[in-house]
Amino acid sequence: MKVLLLEDVYNLGRAGEIKKVANGYGRNYLIPQGLAVLATPGALAQAHHIQEEADLRRSILNKEMSVVADKLEGVRLEFPARAGETGKLYGSITTQMISDSLTERLGIEINKRQIDSQPLRLLGMHKVKVRLTIDLIPEFDVVVYREGESPENYLVDAEMLMTEEVEVSLEEVSTEMEEEVTIIESDESLSQVTDENADLEEAEEPAE
Repeated sequence: MKVLLLEDVYNLGRAGEIKKVANGYGRNYLIPQGLAVLATPGALAQAHHIQEEADLRRSILNKEMSVVADKLEGVRLEFPARAGETGKLYGSITTQMISDSLTERLGIEINKRQIDSQPLRLLGMHKVKVRLTIDLIPEFDVVVYREGESPENYLVDAEMLMTEEVEVSLEEVSTEMEEEVTIIESDESLSQVTDENADLEEAEEPAE
């Protein structure tokens, strides 16, 4: 179906534009939310007017939100979490948790729907975007660190950190296996020496 956007919609388009969307997306979300209307001839006649008004609103909003975008520069949120040896969390850091922390830090209400991220499920540093306007989508850092440890130890990209954690775990397993093999070999060597000593003792016994 074709719709005429009444508002800017992230990853779709700007107000006044005509877009082809899936029927379900249009009828169940865009139209009920007042973000778009069916692209009828009557609606299309209003497209230019809608676009002009939206451009004016967007310009004002971008100016207001640029102050928030400036505040986001250098922001780093930190969350302690429980995790396994490979760096995977027992649970996740949700967009609600991130938006709440960001609201507290900035003193400005940030809705969880503005956080452009999946729930974070790995230890380490993550780059997260926040949608202030369709034009302003600044990025900030979120550090997820192991409970009881310092966040400073986790200022590494989460995917890289997970790889390092896995490598360390594999090295530890390899070391443990090597130690077990060494112990087994030592036991076998000791057993062999014992058997050889027993054979010598039998050979040295005088015949009756």
